Amino acid sequence: MVDRLTHLADDGSAQMVDVSAKAQSAREAVAAGVIHLRPETLDLIAQNQIGKGNVFATARLAGIQAAKQTSQLIPLCHNLNLSHVEIEIASLENGLEVKGTARTVAQTGVEMEALTGVAVALLTIYDMCKAVDKEMRITDIRLLKKTKRDVSGRE
Repeated sequence: MVDRLTHLADDGSAQMVDVSAKAQSAREAVAAGVIHLRPETLDLIAQNQIGKGNVFATARLAGIQAAKQTSQLIPLCHNLNLSHVEIEIASLENGLEVKGTARTVAQTGVEMEALTGVAVALLTIYDMCKAVDKEMRITDIRLLKKTKRDVSGRE
């Protein structure tokens, strides 16, 4: 049995989900993605030698800003007052992994905000490194986890 798609009205048209009857819950989502880079590019990033500036700092800020703007980018997303957004960037042998966490107390989840933050942070890395690496690949953008607990602290 397949659950009904909540963003489709009975006539098949797109609709925003009405969450007005739902209780406020503390919500968190964690997403991640990878950008594959050449070893030389990773060295330039580590030495802060990319011509556009500090890659990690810029990508973090871009990811945070993007998460805050998700409802402006994804038409049926609710506008959420985020209480926390964090973008972490870790070095891998063949690239970088970006992990994004978004938190709020709301009537709907923050998966799209975490995913958008990760995607834009990865795109920012791509943009900053495109002059020195023509082989970059962004892969594996995915939701790692989402949690919801009522405001009183129960799961």
